[in-house]
Amino acid sequence: MLEKIAHALTRKPKLVVLIAVLLLIPSILGAVATRINYDILTYLPPDLDSSKGEALLEEPFHMAATTMLIVEDMPPEYTNQLRRDVEQVPGVSSAVWVSSLVGIQIPQEMIPEDLRETFFSGSSTMMIVQYDMPGASEQTMQAISQVRSLCNQRCFLAGFSVLIKDTKDLVDQELPVYILLAVALSFIAMSLTMDSWLLPLAFLMSIGLAILYNFGTNIFLGQISYITKAIAAVLQLGVTMDYSIFLYHRYEEERANHDDNRDAMAKAIVAAFTSLSGSSLTTIAGFLALCAMRLLLGKDIGIVMAKGVVLGVATVVLVLPAILLVLDRGIRKYHHRTLNLNFDRVNRFMVRHRKTFVALFLVLFLPAVYAQSHAAVYYKLDEALPQDLPSIVATNKLKNDYDMATSHFIVFRDDLSHNALKKMEEAVDAVPGVTSVLAYDKLMSAAVPDFFVPQELKDLCKKDGLQLMMVNSAYPAASDEVAQQLDAIDGIVKSLDPNAYITGEAALTKDLISTAAVDFKITNYISVAAIFLIVAILFQSISVPLLLVAAIELAIFINQGVSYFTGAVVPFVAPTIIGCVQLGATVDYAILMTTRFREEIQKGRERKEAIYVAAAASDNSILTSALVLFCATLGVGTVSKIEIISSLCLMLARGAIISAVMSVFILPSLLAVCEPVIARTSRWWRTPKPLKVPQVRKALAAKAAGTETLPGAPAGQPAPEAPEKDPAAAEKH
Repeated sequence: MLEKIAHALTRKPKLVVLIAVLLLIPSILGAVATRINYDILTYLPPDLDSSKGEALLEEPFHMAATTMLIVEDMPPEYTNQLRRDVEQVPGVSSAVWVSSLVGIQIPQEMIPEDLRETFFSGSSTMMIVQYDMPGASEQTMQAISQVRSLCNQRCFLAGFSVLIKDTKDLVDQELPVYILLAVALSFIAMSLTMDSWLLPLAFLMSIGLAILYNFGTNIFLGQISYITKAIAAVLQLGVTMDYSIFLYHRYEEERANHDDNRDAMAKAIVAAFTSLSGSSLTTIAGFLALCAMRLLLGKDIGIVMAKGVVLGVATVVLVLPAILLVLDRGIRKYHHRTLNLNFDRVNRFMVRHRKTFVALFLVLFLPAVYAQSHAAVYYKLDEALPQDLPSIVATNKLKNDYDMATSHFIVFRDDLSHNALKKMEEAVDAVPGVTSVLAYDKLMSAAVPDFFVPQELKDLCKKDGLQLMMVNSAYPAASDEVAQQLDAIDGIVKSLDPNAYITGEAALTKDLISTAAVDFKITNYISVAAIFLIVAILFQSISVPLLLVAAIELAIFINQGVSYFTGAVVPFVAPTIIGCVQLGATVDYAILMTTRFREEIQKGRERKEAIYVAAAASDNSILTSALVLFCATLGVGTVSKIEIISSLCLMLARGAIISAVMSVFILPSLLAVCEPVIARTSRWWRTPKPLKVPQVRKALAAKAAGTETLPGAPAGQPAPEAPEKDPAAAEKH
């Protein structure tokens, strides 16, 4: 069946390219229609109390999107008019200031102390703005833009929704730069190792199609996170470019055996499909391991990237052959010299000192594991953004002027007695770090008749049998102090209403910290187990997956441990994502080396000769692959102002190089030293698996036709020469 498909694809390459281009139309429409979520906290598990409380803030209170508008050195008349203008903005449900409660005619000194402390600080005053829709919705983003347009330079809009708005604007501004840099640097990397200027362009065209198909099919998910949007394209480019290179190399092999290039390409498609399917499994497994995270951001990235790898393989098999055939004449016309790295002396040194390299491998584990486990991470989301953003400036002003580093929202039932409410408010107010409590009973005396209470105040604090209390804290989110403060407040509130919920940025972040700590362990265990199983099946071995996974895991520990030695603090998502992605994407380097080593062993070479030949044959392929992934992610990591994206991409770039170094310098020594153990714990290691009757007939026919080639070696290229034997030092199996 596959042979028939391959034959059909190669007969009408221009038609295949046309169909591939036409498929971009629904892909682009799907990509545009896919919503982008800029609020990481919405990816928390919905069964957490903070998530349930956040849902109640949205409905019925419409407080999930709440911002604080600070007005400095302006007369009360300006602020009152601004409040009225803000209330008219589509998407704004209310704007609460002192004029909403007591009017602006009353001198500031005569305003009740609780109200005065809440709404005034020095020469500035604060307004609370609420929105109809959730904080990360497009309607709220537009409303925030309009509110800002009403303000002068003495106004500062703060709040988590404003932070999301600035994040959105920054990502939209930087994304085209990410893609252009990734494409340009990848082109340079491939041009160094490929002898045609047009060949990298053909590969980039194919990967570009796969990326757009991937983004278009995200519409079935409904939405993706902004982190996924920012890194998916460059990551897909980096991890799937190998497949294009492999297909082309196979095509070059088959060209020597066929007069018609179309027949050669059809053979290459059939041969490549099986190899690419197996090779991509480890990468897909690494991404799918992220789906085990309770933080749903992992599922978001995992599904999109696993789907991207599948579409990358499909595009390489179905579309790239047509592109290569259409551009074949140009590819061969525009040649240039390539960078051909010779590791002969390095490989000879490695073979001679293999036991030293094994010892180095074992010695590196302890400091690498220690550094990885002690690398500092942060969870406060505003730390990942440039500090000169308007939302960050406003947040710092809110903290400094009003002692409001963060705000907690407590949702509880509305039928508590006045005495119980007073007891709760006083107890919460007495918790260390609490700067103010905004509640119905504190703002309005119990002696005031209900019909005298402004409706705006009622809507702010009471709805549908529930009551809302806002607690301002001097402690920033993600700090140990605010965690202890939340525990104390939770104890007070639950003693009066066991079904009460505490939410807000700090409460959500506290749950984010505990969730991420568990996620890191679970996803790493799953990714290691899944890839161990795949490699075990691939090599029919117990010891080979142990060696390969251990080598790449050491590379991951070193990568994550670099920040410990440099003193850098990385965002919380980086270690979890890197642990899965680096293992899945770079274990292929180790598989390539090991596969070639097994081939040489099966030819009867002694292990010292076999590992030299395997290293000489594999080094350039591994380094080319690592260089493409390095270049695709390095540019983004360097230019991005959003530290979550920058740190992820820089760690991926660094991880690609470390994994390549591990596969080229450490793994060969491990394989050579452990070969006797591998032979005893593996099937078909030293002797090839017996061929089935149809395979035997096919091999005999190929031999009779003179088209037989060595497995894994390009046609017409002799295997690297083995090092000269030293009879006194030669080792036998």
